[in-house]
Amino acid sequence: MSHDRAIVRNWFGMCAFVCPNLVTICDMSELISEDQAMQLAGQRLHFVGIGGCGMSGLARIAAGRGATCTGSDMTDTQVVRQLIADGIPVVLTQTAESVPPDCDMLVISAAIKADHPEVVEANHRNIPILKYAQLLGRLMIGHTGIAIAGTHGKSTTTSMLCHLLIQAELDPSFIVGATCAQIGGGSRVATGDSDLLLAEACEFDRSFHNFHPTHAAILNVEEDHLDIYKNLDDIIDAFHVFAQKLPATGSLLIHHDVRTRIAAGLSCDVQTIGFAPLADWQVLVNGTSVVLKEHGHPVAQWSNPMPGEHMAFNAAVAMVLAHQRGATWDQLVPAIESFRGLDRRMQVLGDIKLQSGTVKLIDDYGHHPTEIDTTLRALARHYRPKRLICVFQPHQHSRTRFLLEQFAASFSAADMVIVPEIYFVRDSEAERQSVSSQDLVERLRKQNIDAMQLDPFEKITEHLAWIARDGDLIVTMGAGPVWQVSHALAKQSTT
Repeated sequence: MSHDRAIVRNWFGMCAFVCPNLVTICDMSELISEDQAMQLAGQRLHFVGIGGCGMSGLARIAAGRGATCTGSDMTDTQVVRQLIADGIPVVLTQTAESVPPDCDMLVISAAIKADHPEVVEANHRNIPILKYAQLLGRLMIGHTGIAIAGTHGKSTTTSMLCHLLIQAELDPSFIVGATCAQIGGGSRVATGDSDLLLAEACEFDRSFHNFHPTHAAILNVEEDHLDIYKNLDDIIDAFHVFAQKLPATGSLLIHHDVRTRIAAGLSCDVQTIGFAPLADWQVLVNGTSVVLKEHGHPVAQWSNPMPGEHMAFNAAVAMVLAHQRGATWDQLVPAIESFRGLDRRMQVLGDIKLQSGTVKLIDDYGHHPTEIDTTLRALARHYRPKRLICVFQPHQHSRTRFLLEQFAASFSAADMVIVPEIYFVRDSEAERQSVSSQDLVERLRKQNIDAMQLDPFEKITEHLAWIARDGDLIVTMGAGPVWQVSHALAKQSTT
């Protein structure tokens, strides 16, 4: 083992430990030098669950910093195949033997538990184990990290910002939790000397507390992940802790409506953005036209690249962050107008022809009541379909149970709602038995919404093909594999 590798391995070995369902690392960033924190050259990293957008991007970033990276996953996807084509070996088994014999560090996604065979093997061999957010946070040390946080809109805003910085030739490195073809997928390594590193900062499991950004944005804060947090106050406190990690030389751009508690006592520069006239940066929306004002003075105007006021707000945040990093408004306006969107965020799959006529198909990742309500209203206003049909797959039983009444109130813009079984991710079996998709359907019907529970996806696709009429808009929504319904329906097009 080289001297540099020994330094990193010994330091991580001293700090890392595993406890039930949690892998963490001591926060010793104040006690280590930048060279020790960032030295990946010559290290061998193995990524468990490498097929995810974030994990695959992190592997690429680590490889770009000189590490030798391998990975494992359970599914052969396009992401996995592209990693292999780019020289990052991936095995489609997850056993003790999947961990390479010369592994220096195991990196795991948030879904990997302490009893996972590769985690058990790493512990047996005293290999340091880090979660995705922990390694990404370490990679920000010594660089200009920009972190986008918030309950909603992180992937879209981060993708927009990446696009703007690329168009302005500011050459960022980034990791986005979704695929955006326009920026090369979900990750990028800077081609030159740029020290910009952009990433989403997710509040689940308080993972964003592992980040070390120089600049950050907080888009919004609402109740979510109530299997982790006690209540909204607990969530607000977590965002405040995240904001406190910003250095005095850094900056925070925060939604004007949530600034009070989160931004209190910060030493960094704090600016607000929102629709309110008192915001430092005010966003004005008139149809598809967006105007951005700085302290009351217009600085930019553009045509909204995606439907809805929430997308105008996301674009405005990206515009301000890019401008603060050196891009001019003259560069940014045509750049934002050229943004073509990202996968599963109001993604237009096209107009398909069925026997009954032409139907517009859209796929969206929305899985929180506010996201659903905002997206459906935006689609209804923008496209004005004869009927808006939503296939919504709830994501996690705990979220569905905690927010059941809010979910029931979020589909008012839809003419029909079809609900498959709840997507089971990481909840307990007891939680799984506590609520069902039929519970949501019954509450929707009480609000006079045409709703039905239907499974499996094949039956939903058949049902949609049978009931669809000319001029309908069908949107599949949810963080699970519900996208399969719209993609299957698209294949039934007669053209």
